[in-house]
Amino acid sequence: MTETTYEVMNEHNGVPIKSWTQGVPFEDAARQQLRNIAQLPFIHRWVAVMPDVHLGKGATIGSVVPTVGAVIPAAVGVDIGCGMMAVKTSLTADQLPDNLAAIRSAIETAVPHGRSSSRGRRLPKRDKGAWGEMPEDVTMAWQRLQTGFEYLCEQHKVLKNTNNAKHLGTLGTGNHFIEVCLDEKDQVWFMLHSGSRGVGNRIGTYFIELAKKDMSRWMINLPDKDLAYLPEGTEHFDQYVEAVEWAQSFARINREVMMARVISAVQSQLSIVFDSHVEAVNCHHNYVSREHHYGKNVLVTRKGAVRARKDELGIIPGSMGARSFIVRGLGNEESFHSCSHGAGRVMSRTKAKKMVSLDQHLMATQGVECRKDAGVIDETPAAYKSIDKVMEAQKDLVEVVHTLRQLVCVKG
Repeated sequence: MTETTYEVMNEHNGVPIKSWTQGVPFEDAARQQLRNIAQLPFIHRWVAVMPDVHLGKGATIGSVVPTVGAVIPAAVGVDIGCGMMAVKTSLTADQLPDNLAAIRSAIETAVPHGRSSSRGRRLPKRDKGAWGEMPEDVTMAWQRLQTGFEYLCEQHKVLKNTNNAKHLGTLGTGNHFIEVCLDEKDQVWFMLHSGSRGVGNRIGTYFIELAKKDMSRWMINLPDKDLAYLPEGTEHFDQYVEAVEWAQSFARINREVMMARVISAVQSQLSIVFDSHVEAVNCHHNYVSREHHYGKNVLVTRKGAVRARKDELGIIPGSMGARSFIVRGLGNEESFHSCSHGAGRVMSRTKAKKMVSLDQHLMATQGVECRKDAGVIDETPAAYKSIDKVMEAQKDLVEVVHTLRQLVCVKG
């Protein structure tokens, strides 16, 4: 194990906060948000902070929150199960065409991406961000989830009108992406980032509001109302755990469906057959799981963090035009076996659109087949922290297995 790289905050106000943020920007508002979390009475030992940390709603993005006897729905967030999937192929760089526009177009055709415009209306045959008529592979995948969803609808009527199946196998918007990459040996990888889409958002929002109502009814004062929690043993706690576990399954299967469609789309553009199961990783980074740490069975909420147990593989993506990493966990117990989930924002979306010009975006994404329009300025590399500094700050959490550079990037 290398020498530890964390610093300790908040030693006299709540539990400690251990942050792996040396050399990485860390705004005061996020620090205060972490102090608010540390004051809650059910935090186990300390809060762990990853180097991509930045301000979030309720809980800080890039935080690991271990709890005993309670769960905070806003700490999990509304994109429940959001995460990454990467597949190494047998393709090499010299087997790809010089112009990658057709590959990008094929991927964009195969996977709906962007914002759905249905707003409750009957979807057309092909909505921008969702399916109208679901293809057979998506229908078959939905059947794996349908029984659990029907049970949730019986328990929570509010979920009945979600886009559920129509969003399975779709990318979404914001920082969700699909990429074709090369590793250090010029081997081709496919990588994507997405979560539980509309149905996860509805589940998260529903239980965040239930938790707030419970806090008000029980007259519990909190440092931040978005830290409303569900105590173990209560009806809403059990219901939330069931719902969030289902949403995490949806997110994992969503990535599997998209990856299969990406592989097929790229295959359609090449005259050679390739293997796409050489190496694969599918990991959440917005989720809650039951784990054992420091002598206690705890619920570990990772909001913008990846589990990094000893020898466990994970994915830490950079921004558009920056490097990404396949990593192996070092099993650092002090981080509750966790690492960062990416570079982390250094500018809000609004600020990025004001501060970064289209010319600067074009320069930053030079050599990458991707959108070059003003609509993706909020996702430009300058809006994110340096992925190299983020990796340096967590060198006692993970080791790099592969370094990936983007060739193609599809954004919603």
